Amino acid sequence: MSETEQTETINTEVTEAEQAETTATRNARKVREGVAVSVKQDKTVVVAVIDRVRHRRYRKTVQRTTKLYAHDENNEVREGDRVRITETRPMSRLKRWRVVEILERAR
Repeated sequence: MSETEQTETINTEVTEAEQAETTATRNARKVREGVAVSVKQDKTVVVAVIDRVRHRRYRKTVQRTTKLYAHDENNEVREGDRVRITETRPMSRLKRWRVVEILERAR
């Protein structure tokens, strides 16, 4: 084996190890389901996600609504559709989610 072959072998082993390390350290992306409340922007949809939480003092279940901006590449989502979104890299000032699938069409 020549020196160049040995160097190439070592380099590929390092890259595979780095790749495995990167995959192991990255956390799972969050996935949410919600209803599209606004589709007026190009390639962007506003999704209302409802969270049910218990009130700290009164112990009553309360609904909290969060509006998340999600990327819709093909402008397929219509207002009222139930969609599944996942966390992604920042695409703009507010957009950090991406539409994965449309679960149910609006009537």
